[in-house]
Amino acid sequence: MNYILFGDQTRNNLLPFTFTRPVPDIRVGILTIREKWEQYLNAKTFSLTEDYLSSKYPLVKESDNILINGSILPNKQIIKEIGKLKPNQTLVVGETIIALRLKAKDIDSFDLDLIEGVSPMITSSEPVKISNLWDIFILNKKAIHDDYELLTRKKRSKKISSSNRIVQKRNVFVEKGAKVENSIIDASEGVVYIGKDAHIMNGSIVRGPIALCDGAIIKMGAKIYGNTTIGPYCKVGGEVTDTVFFGYSNKVHDGFVGHSVIGEWCNLGANTTTSNLKNNYEPVKLWNYFENSFVNTGLQFCGTFMGDHSKCGINTMFNTGTVVGVNANVFGTGFMRNFIPSFSWGGQSGFSVFEIEKAVKIAKTVFQRRGKEFDEQEESILRSVYDKTFSYRKAY
Repeated sequence: MNYILFGDQTRNNLLPFTFTRPVPDIRVGILTIREKWEQYLNAKTFSLTEDYLSSKYPLVKESDNILINGSILPNKQIIKEIGKLKPNQTLVVGETIIALRLKAKDIDSFDLDLIEGVSPMITSSEPVKISNLWDIFILNKKAIHDDYELLTRKKRSKKISSSNRIVQKRNVFVEKGAKVENSIIDASEGVVYIGKDAHIMNGSIVRGPIALCDGAIIKMGAKIYGNTTIGPYCKVGGEVTDTVFFGYSNKVHDGFVGHSVIGEWCNLGANTTTSNLKNNYEPVKLWNYFENSFVNTGLQFCGTFMGDHSKCGINTMFNTGTVVGVNANVFGTGFMRNFIPSFSWGGQSGFSVFEIEKAVKIAKTVFQRRGKEFDEQEESILRSVYDKTFSYRKAY
């Protein structure tokens, strides 16, 4: 069977992260949503996504295909139910389609609102769906535990150095090549996963549930609270809680980040701090691209959401409930505005446009520093996002 992950209307609620990736390539827990599905299905998946993303995330059609909603997190029951789908039949929960089975000829005209044919199958499970930006950090605790079980079953943890203080050692799993020295690992309230070649430096205090993904580094003396994911090859220091770093991003120095989501290839300058609680304790409002306005999250704790390639200078202060677009460069004193459009350059005193040629040049340098190539696919996506986000910068 051929498996294709698609995005529903949720994509618009998950911008700016879905400017540069399909919905299933969002990381929540240890793995991305796509990686979870591939683990459960034991198969490679393909993407039905926006045209400008399709070169990097291709669509491959076979004679018989299962299309899966990429905003749904898989579980064993859903996998069983998907295996029972008949041609043109859908698996649903309420009005949300979880999966459907289609012939190749029907994929080009695929429309969620026009599915006809065999009666839908109603799932007997309770699917978890990523519908809003804040769901990424809210659901991260459960996702870490679920991924931990998925990745560590029938495997043996690497022994951890006796120089560390470990609480509830049975809840700690260390992959090959990982290094942990002279640190405190407290897994009494949640599991701690330390990925391949990851490194927890001296004097760090880590409290689960935590996911430290492959090649990631926790810097000396860091304080990392629970419900936090540090994605592949990130470097993180200071104080962090309830936050997801997607990958290849840096918050190396002191400063606080809480109830936030940081995309890929971001850099937070020394002493960058995110406010995650309003002084009046009222629910936080957050910019929503689909509504083109701020929406009420209903949350008391809500920090910063930073799109890929964005950066901020030293001592940057992000206000409660801030959305930063793709490839913004933020600096200066005082609290920043709550919505910073993609390809913005500046701070409280005003913004100008971060021109695309300069953005591409910097991205190439950043990739090279990590031994990666900023190739034509990456450049094409970045240029497309620059064009698609023009209207948000027209006031500059």
